[in-house]
Amino acid sequence: MSKKSKKLTDLNQIGEFGLIDIITQDFKMVNQSTELSIGDDAAILNYKNQKSIVSTDMLIEGVHFDLSYFPLKHLGYKAVVSSISDICAMYGITKQITVSIAVSNRFKLESIQELYSGIKLACQRYNVDLIGGDTTSSQKGLIISVTAIGCPSKLGYVTRSGSKTNDLLIVTGSLGAAYLGLQVLEREKQVFLVNPENKPDLSNYKYLVERQLKPEAKSDVIDFLFENKVKPTSMIDISDGLSSEIIHICKKSAKGCQIYEDKLPISEEAISTCKEFKLDPTVIALSGGEDYELLFTINSKDFEKIENHNELTVIGHITNENGINLITKDGKTTPITSMGWTNF
Repeated sequence: MSKKSKKLTDLNQIGEFGLIDIITQDFKMVNQSTELSIGDDAAILNYKNQKSIVSTDMLIEGVHFDLSYFPLKHLGYKAVVSSISDICAMYGITKQITVSIAVSNRFKLESIQELYSGIKLACQRYNVDLIGGDTTSSQKGLIISVTAIGCPSKLGYVTRSGSKTNDLLIVTGSLGAAYLGLQVLEREKQVFLVNPENKPDLSNYKYLVERQLKPEAKSDVIDFLFENKVKPTSMIDISDGLSSEIIHICKKSAKGCQIYEDKLPISEEAISTCKEFKLDPTVIALSGGEDYELLFTINSKDFEKIENHNELTVIGHITNENGINLITKDGKTTPITSMGWTNF
């Protein structure tokens, strides 16, 4: 009699972070220069005289982008920005990047040059050097992998795990715009497929579409915080959605939090587009990904140093309890669950 086959596990049962925990649990760090490894926005390498921050991101056609409406130049720019954002989330400054690509035979030289023109533009914008990478073929589509290398600010780096009770929770910019830009582009794609003669009119959605196609990393906010001697107690970038990111900070810090619905920064364009698509702006602010804003905590004593910055909004505070809650506009307490992007 044959042994009963072992039931295999689908990746969507454990999710991205469950997968990372499982596949890395038996890896032991053997080099003293590895100061912080897997589990944050980036790794920290300590070479005695200088610490380095390293982060890698991968973008895959059909999963992370659709070239039917995503210009290659914008894609190259966004690929770099997403990695720079991870360095920013460690309170760091990006110095170099490597870019590796895998391309199918449907891409011509001119297409690759267009992609790299966006990469070059991002390097110029953020004063970053392209120092290497790899190129290879792909059976299907385009794959881009960017590794960003940087260094902490002179005040030191920041992780996800340092928030303290009564720390203020702060976000940069506005939330949900990139997700709504994607919804607009997807809708216009469907209209085009039905009638190719019908040209899309995106004039009412310029801000939202730009947030999706050409986001910016918040290196200017890092500069501001450093200049004003404000070192966050914890920090993360909002790539998978606010709800997912706040859960990461609270779990890593072994704390809870209260976020106030009426404090969530949502642009007027986002609110009007939510009405058009019959979406709840609060849900989109909590779950929409790819904003590349920063979520961080600071000691309440530092509030006066940041209160007049128009890009920074206090949305809540850290609590000693384990509960991660949203206080609604009518005063009700609702537990926050992870509603953001999942990779599987």
